[in-house]
Amino acid sequence: MARKGMVIDLKRCIGCNACTIACKAENATPPQVFWARVLEGEVGKYPSARRVFLPVLCNHCKNAPCLEVCPTGATHQREDGVILVDYDKCIGCRACMAACPYEARYFWENGRGYFPEGLTPFEEVGYRKFQRKVVQKCTLCAHRVDNGLEPACVATCPTNCRVFGDLDDPTSPVSRLISERRGFQLRAELGTDPSVYYVQ
Repeated sequence: MARKGMVIDLKRCIGCNACTIACKAENATPPQVFWARVLEGEVGKYPSARRVFLPVLCNHCKNAPCLEVCPTGATHQREDGVILVDYDKCIGCRACMAACPYEARYFWENGRGYFPEGLTPFEEVGYRKFQRKVVQKCTLCAHRVDNGLEPACVATCPTNCRVFGDLDDPTSPVSRLISERRGFQLRAELGTDPSVYYVQ
């Protein structure tokens, strides 16, 4: 099966956080849990200083450290490279959180929603799929991908800075972008072989 992956064009990212909101809306993640984030910084000096943005998410690494340390097999990898967590098997030891070099895992404990008066109808429905005191992470929108759709963050990006596809097919748009524009992976020196690449 084809290895699914993503290329993010840093020249196109404007830091709008549409990906962050799309992920929240699609997956109904709890407060302070952001499977898709945009890190911000500044480079240069006045008068040439500028803002820079780095969208981050779970890298669905080919050689994922989280897989190796999980004592129960809750963290598992599909044939297409997508890494998921089986909440029924997760014991909340958080070994995977310590092993992940990308800080892409979350531990939801308190069960509270965003508002002090209680859960909204959206939260009541959305949170049912999550268990408390277990680890959760980006699924690369496996439920959408399995139905022939792109991940929500890709489909929503207003500048089309995210491209999703088959990393094993040298003619796919993601593979061509990586080849033609010298795509790179975050912390590639660790040997994790992430499925998320960046171009600039």
